[in-house]
Amino acid sequence: MERVLNVETVKNIGKKIKVCGWVNTIRSHGKIIFIDLRDRSGLLQLVFTPENNNLYKLAQTIRPEWVIGVEGLVAERPAKMVNPKIETGKIEIHPLNLEIYSRAKTLPLAIDTAGYEIGEEIRLKYRYLDLRRERLKKNLILRQKVIQFIRNYLQKEGFVEIETPILTKSTPEGARDFIVPARLQPGKFYALPQSPQQYKQLLMVAGIERYFQIARCFRDEDPRADRQAEFTQLDIEMSFIDENDILNLIEKLFIEIVRKITPEKKIQQIPFPRLEYKKVMEKYQTDKPDLRKNKSDPDELAFAFIVDFPMFEWKKEEKRWDAVHHPFTRPKTDDVNEIKKHPDKILAYQYDFVLNGYEIGGGSLRSYRPEILEAVFEVMGHKKSEARKKFWHLFEAFEYGVPPHGGIAPGIDRFLAILCNEPNIREVIAFPKTGDNRDLMMNTPSDVSEEQLKELNIKIVKKTKK
Repeated sequence: MERVLNVETVKNIGKKIKVCGWVNTIRSHGKIIFIDLRDRSGLLQLVFTPENNNLYKLAQTIRPEWVIGVEGLVAERPAKMVNPKIETGKIEIHPLNLEIYSRAKTLPLAIDTAGYEIGEEIRLKYRYLDLRRERLKKNLILRQKVIQFIRNYLQKEGFVEIETPILTKSTPEGARDFIVPARLQPGKFYALPQSPQQYKQLLMVAGIERYFQIARCFRDEDPRADRQAEFTQLDIEMSFIDENDILNLIEKLFIEIVRKITPEKKIQQIPFPRLEYKKVMEKYQTDKPDLRKNKSDPDELAFAFIVDFPMFEWKKEEKRWDAVHHPFTRPKTDDVNEIKKHPDKILAYQYDFVLNGYEIGGGSLRSYRPEILEAVFEVMGHKKSEARKKFWHLFEAFEYGVPPHGGIAPGIDRFLAILCNEPNIREVIAFPKTGDNRDLMMNTPSDVSEEQLKELNIKIVKKTKK
């Protein structure tokens, strides 16, 4: 017999069906045993009575979180027993057959609460159990809906979804790279992408013109409570556009996401404010201000774009200039001498996307003229030959005809955390890591065998105590 989801049983009153799932709760009233069965669609009440002795005895052995299958008749509940809080509250199943698929030990954590009261160590160690709680299931379903909506919307706007490599080249882009040894080329390494930045620019050279990707990104950064070593962003790049084209696209996309998927949320201001970086810093002392009029209202969304960032910032410890966004950002001047002589005065075609006090995205128009790119790297302390060596693929590609282009990369995780009223992005990621990049469930990072290290021509050098 084909299995029916719990929520679909209401369409089958008087029929014999099969349901499967986890035992959520067990209650006994006199000689009657009530079991709430849980599957991905919701809860369903099973009613066992002593009339079928063998079935009744088997039901008496069942414990919470066991996985079972039941064949039975769908019947309307007595009027006094109707539960309006659940979708199946008007019906119940009278079992005719019961199969126990697997038994479960007592769970090491409660899953019938929101879970905030439980320590992170235990929740992440048993994440596959933590995910059984209703709150996290709803978060993951909302995540899927948002991502699917983005895909459909951008495809209608003429964008092509393209996957870019995960094994790539280590380049100086800001954060620290995760590196991967290349077994077939001893002593050489791949890097995991901090973003698909260079690939998406090369796709513009290739003539794709409108690219997007739900991209996995990797950054080996120092521990922070609300940061993940791997995260997901909506990556977008467009050719023959200006700053307004990109900001208008993102504004329309996010307005539609909210209206169609979370209509209970209210956007404070449309069109989204576009604020100059200098004025924002003077007024709020932060480049990601919380512009909500009522900050205690979780359903209020105050989107804004921050524009006109400085191109460079001075790194005191390193005594050098660095790009505020990244070196591929286009300065608001084409004068190479001005870039080199007055880096402190140059603005950039850079923009951040903020929401309720968080940066949820950032992007820029890109330098597509080699001489501008060289000047930027020179200001950052790289010799012209150095820059061309590290980014030779990009410089070479730009010699074959490159369109003006730019892009943006809103963060999926942070945006979803705000939509779900969650305090942390780990609550909207299926299998997150701790703030110091550990996976407690898989116990990683972990040691590898000596044989693997030899194969990779790698030797572990242990630090000696001073």
